[in-house]
Amino acid sequence: MFLRYGKAEAPPYAGGRGWVVLRGGFCPAIRAGALQESLGSFAKADIVDAMERVSGITAAVSRWGRLPGAVWLAALLVAMLCLVAPVSAQSPARPGDSQVQADAPGEPGVFAAPVIIDGNELFQLRGTSAMPAEARAQTVADRIREVATASDATTVRMEFTRTALGTGITADGVLITIVTEADARLEEMEAPVLAHLQSGAIEAAILAFRAERTDEALLGNALEAAAWTVAFVLFTAFLWWFSRRLRRKITELTQRYFQGVESATNEQVQAQAVAALIRYGLNFLLLVIFFLGLYYYLSFALLTFPETRPVALVLLKHVTTPVLNVVLGIIGFLPNLTTLAVIALVAWYVIKGLRVFFDAVLAGTFHLENFEAHWIDPTFNIVRAVIIMIALVFAFPYIPGSDSRAFQGLTILVGAMLSLGSNSVMGNIIAGLFVIYRRSTSIGDRIAIGDHVGDVIEIKMMETHLKSVKNELISIPNAQLLNSDVINYSKKVDGSGLLVHTTVGIGYEESPDKVEAMLIEAARRTKGLKTRPGPFVLWTALADFAINYQVNAYSTRGASIPQIRSDLHRNIVEVFNENRVQIMTPSYHADPNEPKIPAAAWDGVLARSEDS
Repeated sequence: MFLRYGKAEAPPYAGGRGWVVLRGGFCPAIRAGALQESLGSFAKADIVDAMERVSGITAAVSRWGRLPGAVWLAALLVAMLCLVAPVSAQSPARPGDSQVQADAPGEPGVFAAPVIIDGNELFQLRGTSAMPAEARAQTVADRIREVATASDATTVRMEFTRTALGTGITADGVLITIVTEADARLEEMEAPVLAHLQSGAIEAAILAFRAERTDEALLGNALEAAAWTVAFVLFTAFLWWFSRRLRRKITELTQRYFQGVESATNEQVQAQAVAALIRYGLNFLLLVIFFLGLYYYLSFALLTFPETRPVALVLLKHVTTPVLNVVLGIIGFLPNLTTLAVIALVAWYVIKGLRVFFDAVLAGTFHLENFEAHWIDPTFNIVRAVIIMIALVFAFPYIPGSDSRAFQGLTILVGAMLSLGSNSVMGNIIAGLFVIYRRSTSIGDRIAIGDHVGDVIEIKMMETHLKSVKNELISIPNAQLLNSDVINYSKKVDGSGLLVHTTVGIGYEESPDKVEAMLIEAARRTKGLKTRPGPFVLWTALADFAINYQVNAYSTRGASIPQIRSDLHRNIVEVFNENRVQIMTPSYHADPNEPKIPAAAWDGVLARSEDS
């Protein structure tokens, strides 16, 4: 960067006027009054930042010898104008921009940034779009370190220089920074006061920088780091001793606790499993404590040396700061936590009171008309769910993060997943409510649904459990139970009971009266069939080779229908064999020479092979 004044370097289009050469470019030299008018549209802070960026220009000017003071000042201000003008052309100034920048020190880059030396923040500096605050703060920090390393003196010569742009602060003859009115507005104080405060901070930082790099300081830092190392070794040894002792104690306690178990094998297996689980949890906790100790040991050991102090501060910031934020967040959440506890306590007591009420209904203390006993548990569950949802509605505003976009997005995602993937689930739940409250099926009923026949042992919100006649557990979704034909053998339509029936085919050559008499006799011999009203026979079909007779008899033992029907079939065969009448179902091809009936009664002895 260089600055020259004169007509020799002017371009051909200069027209004989004086030009200032800046970074290979040219700006016309204008009078001091016109220059002041031109600078009126720019913020003084922009000019100061540009001046700090071109601070080397003064050295170049000095090589030209002594110029008149007005000419020198005009040239310098024109150079700064040429630097600021492109930025102002790209970002047109708006009324109040400088005030907005001064009032927003928290914005990154442009507005304000700290000057940091050895991890210690000295003060904040204002920036602009032409020179961001971070760059300006880094420049000032580099100048402070340059002055601090240039000498080992225990004093610093601090001076103030008044310029048209503000108050310059120099240390040992080196310009550190210039305090402007914009900087004063940022700190909300007068510019001279701010300059003295920043000067004191710079002087203290330089002296501390030098003092911490003396031989005595380095020796003290080394001893402090050694002390932290010894403390960490002792901490590690204690953790190792404590973990071994804790493992032995856990083994002893688990074995002592499970001594009363009857089965020795199960006792040993269960004790070992529980002990292993507890040991794993405690080992994990001790490992976390060890790594935390290692982390803070490294942080404090690095913090003792000024060269490694920034690294230590970064380590502490990335762990300690989040942990402190969590702790402070928990402390700040305590009032909301109290509100949530009150809501939960009220909901719990209401649910507990409902449980006592429904238990009293089940015991008969309270009588609810037309309210069946098997409705008590599902009704209690429904009311409990409603109370919990109401409590959640009241508690939602007090849940941490409930007003954040992330929490709201998560709830929307969960709602979408439930709405898309729970159609069958909700269908079964609603069907379960209909099954419970429509009184068509109750626990203990013998029902038939599709190919399944069994006793209802449990009705849940999602499914119904049957125990089949083969002692099988059948789970039927409530939606299927609601949409299928269900035969209930246990419900009484009237006082007569169920009609047990079966059909046989007898040839046309047999007397129908005889056949009906034989079927009624077989029904009378069957246990579980009522004699009043008595059994009767219906003709269901006149087939090609036989008449189909259906015998019907009443029974009030719905749960025993399979056994009753089996006994009825057996008795029909016995009666027809006794009367030497051939049953022609299920198929018939031709009349045999001899009727297909047993020739003699069985003697009760099974045939055996010669080898058995």
